[in-house]
Amino acid sequence: IYNSLYNFSTENYSLASRFGSPVREGRIHYWTYTNMTRMAFVSALSLLSRNGGKTLSSSRTRFTKVRQTPRITAISSFSSSSDNNDNNNNKTSSVISSLRADPEMIRYKYWNREESESRQHLCVTKVNHEAHILSLSALDDPPNDALHKHNGTLPMGATLLGISPTVEEFADMIPEGIQPNVLFVSPSCPNASLELPKLLERYPSLEWVHFRSAGIDFVVSPELSANQSVKIFSNAKGQFSSTLAEYTMMACSYFAKNLPRLIKQKSQKHWGKYNVDELRGKTMGIVGYGDIGRACAKLAHVYGMRIVALRRNPDLCNNDPLCDVVLGADKESLHTLCRESDYIVCSAPSTVETRGMVSAEAFENMKENAVFINLGRGPVVDEEALIEALRSGKLGGAALDVFMEEPLPQSSALWDLDNVLISPHNMDQTATFMHEATEFFVNENLPRFICGQDLLNPVDTTKGY
Repeated sequence: IYNSLYNFSTENYSLASRFGSPVREGRIHYWTYTNMTRMAFVSALSLLSRNGGKTLSSSRTRFTKVRQTPRITAISSFSSSSDNNDNNNNKTSSVISSLRADPEMIRYKYWNREESESRQHLCVTKVNHEAHILSLSALDDPPNDALHKHNGTLPMGATLLGISPTVEEFADMIPEGIQPNVLFVSPSCPNASLELPKLLERYPSLEWVHFRSAGIDFVVSPELSANQSVKIFSNAKGQFSSTLAEYTMMACSYFAKNLPRLIKQKSQKHWGKYNVDELRGKTMGIVGYGDIGRACAKLAHVYGMRIVALRRNPDLCNNDPLCDVVLGADKESLHTLCRESDYIVCSAPSTVETRGMVSAEAFENMKENAVFINLGRGPVVDEEALIEALRSGKLGGAALDVFMEEPLPQSSALWDLDNVLISPHNMDQTATFMHEATEFFVNENLPRFICGQDLLNPVDTTKGY
């Protein structure tokens, strides 16, 4: 490995031959991925640094498993001792320059499928904090295979103690003297909102709870909000945004180009021309400008659309080039967004504060022939008021991926409305999306926990997101 590294570094990446001016980052590809190989790689880096006369920081070595190919990308960031001292004295160097960074945080805290470095995590060379994991999940849940059937590939210092959908079954799985400190919660667990508080009470040693989904409404309860023992909750935010953004633009085009008419004309073998709308120059209002909302804005911006965003803390959008207007989350701001928007995208989470926020009054403030798109959560919208706005012709149409009750009952009037596009809450359901959510836990946040690093995607259970 050392010889290979040396040859790569001198011929391709200059990792060793240019130590005169410290290199910050180099990339090397190799074809095996085991704990033994990772340790050998780190040892080879150390040897390479000694021969080069500088000190490599092996604790900052990162590894990435590339999906569906055996190739591994290893990224080693290193500098001389003097450089490390300089960095310690200059705290601003840790601020990540990203439009998605929270200005209130020194470090970038959210992961995103499009913008974050894919599957890169700290190589665990020193265990600062062992992870004893419980999985509150159905036993037969294939998306959890990266954790449940890891075959020894969990990071060093991590142990899966047991898998169960109920609290009682964990008692026989935990070895004597071991205290579980990490809990993985899957949406496949029935009655998760009832089991989770009992689990937290039974095992006060739990420090970190991770949810495999982006939304946590399936576990929210007064007991969870009142919990004080768990240090941090996290979720799979950032895994589902890109495909939902694609759905949003498809829904906009569905109505702008009148796809129902095209489908009908084809079935009738009728050649009939008609005028279509263009999305360029139209306004998209986004209710809930989080990761999904911003992914929608990113694509809409490319289409030439104007973006009006609504979020709890508008200051987080300062200098965001995608937004033309950013409003607060009060009722009047929502009505302002409705009056200005041709397409209203609802991507808000379901919380106590957001339930029913898109009310009859909000629909009354929408433009004539506006299109409403809901891809967040069904309870955020007054469904009866939506149906009335569609029936009356106030709205030009609606594209709905989420509903108050799921599956949508056959008795719902939405099925009979020609100006409604219905999908069965599957517009984020790619073949790998849930597998990737588990891999994010295993490959990114779990090594961070073991190494004592900040975890990504923190969740405030009192707010519900």
